[in-house]
Amino acid sequence: QGKELAANPVISHSPRVDGPLVKINCAALPKDLIESELFGHVKGAFTGATTDKPGLLEEAHRGSLLLDEISEMHPNLQAKLLQVLQDGEFSRLGGESDVRVDTRIIAATNRNLEEAVAAGRFREDLYYRLNVVTIPIPPLRDRKDAIPLLVDHVLQKNNEQYNKRVRQLSAQTMGIFMDYHWPGNVRELENMVRRMVVLGNEQAVLDEIADETFEMTAYEDFV
Repeated sequence: QGKELAANPVISHSPRVDGPLVKINCAALPKDLIESELFGHVKGAFTGATTDKPGLLEEAHRGSLLLDEISEMHPNLQAKLLQVLQDGEFSRLGGESDVRVDTRIIAATNRNLEEAVAAGRFREDLYYRLNVVTIPIPPLRDRKDAIPLLVDHVLQKNNEQYNKRVRQLSAQTMGIFMDYHWPGNVRELENMVRRMVVLGNEQAVLDEIADETFEMTAYEDFV
């Protein structure tokens, strides 16, 4: 979630602001399914492919495609993605003709890609093709001044989604949030605020934070 929030200003201040923003998590799907999702397929390409299906690269034409956890992409797909970045074209799964796209790629990962390249887990040529502008995102515990803004954003989003009217969190909760170490970063914050909105109660989440903080303190004392 934090990586998506970082991508939004890039898009909103670019000529592609009116274009589509398409997202895919490369770690969430198996290789074959990711290939079909990204590049699309033609009818009969595999069992169950009853119609032609455009891929996400086509859906993001004249817009942006956010590839989250790109470090988890299979090497064969890395090669195919490199071709898209170099030539602006590719073929659908099972297809013979080329498809041309004008799609900006925004790649995100929580791993060190330079180390992955050195270890042979990520293509060096793809890394340098992607590494035009790098935006490092520190963990939430190192940028706690962003917590109030993130809480407001998540509250607004979840109020709309669940038809709630939670305008702000209590001063006690915000104080605890500012002191918390946030091992799960922005996604953890989003999930906690969502539960508060849905349940209409902050205490259950505060108890969870207290338990986790106690467990970590106990572990550190033991070590």
